[in-house]
Amino acid sequence: MNARLAPLTGPLTLARPEILDLEPYSHAAWDPALERLHANELPWRAGFDATRAGLNRYPEPQPRALVEGLAALYGVTPPEVLVGRGSDEAIDLLTRAFCRAGEDSVLICPPTFGMYAVAARIQGAGVVRVPLAAPESGFGLDERAVLASCASETSRVKLVYVCSPNNPTGNCVEGSTLLRLADALAGRALLVVDEAYVEFARHASLAAHVARHPHLAVIRTLSKAHGLAGARCGALIAAPEIIALLRKIIPPYAMTQPTIENVLAALEPRELAAARERVERVRAERARLASGLASLRCVARVFPSEANFVLAEFHDASAAFARARAAGLLVRDVRSQPGLGRHLRITVGTPEQNARLLAALAREA
Repeated sequence: MNARLAPLTGPLTLARPEILDLEPYSHAAWDPALERLHANELPWRAGFDATRAGLNRYPEPQPRALVEGLAALYGVTPPEVLVGRGSDEAIDLLTRAFCRAGEDSVLICPPTFGMYAVAARIQGAGVVRVPLAAPESGFGLDERAVLASCASETSRVKLVYVCSPNNPTGNCVEGSTLLRLADALAGRALLVVDEAYVEFARHASLAAHVARHPHLAVIRTLSKAHGLAGARCGALIAAPEIIALLRKIIPPYAMTQPTIENVLAALEPRELAAARERVERVRAERARLASGLASLRCVARVFPSEANFVLAEFHDASAAFARARAAGLLVRDVRSQPGLGRHLRITVGTPEQNARLLAALAREA
């Protein structure tokens, strides 16, 4: 049986032919109305098992309630949603589905999130780098350079990753710029916009635009704003044909039952309201933290941020890092990234943590 999903039109023309032709794993049928004697599961639950469905049973592949809940949260349709283990799984699946080892490449705009390049290297794909503008220019995206790199016959770029708000710089790319870029890349590459921090930004998500821009894919996660980093749940929002393609290669039981149940609880209206309140608290603390850092003699510059962290340049980043550790606080050393030789990334903490950090940094060595 040929498993090809559809005629090669739109974004599927970019996918690996062997993935298009792949016969996916046939997992055990899902029918909650029947008693299960078909999946080689243990028929009894463990004594400590407090889940509703039971850990002795395999979870539903791409759980319908979870897909529908996330589609409603992000303002898209269920066929446009793939649920996975955080943002990392979406990045891995896209890379494996669209990049042939030794032939194709992904394009990244450093300094940025490191998993885009890691996933490419694991796949054996190339990494094309189009750096962001210099710090003094606000880390802007070089749209022309991105398009020129994708037009090169030698680069064979299939995926263009843009993180907005960007990690670790904290700045956003205008939505109109990203939509224009997605359309300009049509037929050559997918634009993948990583919106892990978008809830903390003034910019709206691009998720609702996926239906009209088939070469745009958006990554979302519940790790940040929803406080579910330990649950490992994210979503890829893309054209239904891309979602159907990636469903062929995602592990059949990717989401654990505790994660499914906890995420569904987090999607209840009361919990969503509480998440929005926590986001506002982070925004307020972000402003106070940035202001406090800017007042310190050890800080050369604090960059505007639309995420849940602040990027700061220090006169002596090593000393600042050490003072934070001495105060019992761990901040992120990003000095290995291009253009960030004296910079630290500081997650917005509780008011007490932020005050303790500022006090520690204010002490002279």
